[in-house]
Amino acid sequence: MGSLGTGELIVILLIVLLVFGGAKLPKLARSLGEAQKEFKQGLAEGAKGDSGDADSA
Repeated sequence: MGSLGTGELIVILLIVLLVFGGAKLPKLARSLGEAQKEFKQGLAEGAKGDSGDADSA
């Protein structure tokens, strides 16, 4: 339970194509990639900050 199969992924892709259109899809993918990168950087910075703040709490 919780995993997506090939059929579900195809249906999701078709819905995304209908909603956003083929022309906007590369821009959407680029934006999602940048957001993921920033999120990971934030998690890494948060982990660094947490390890150094243990004594001050």
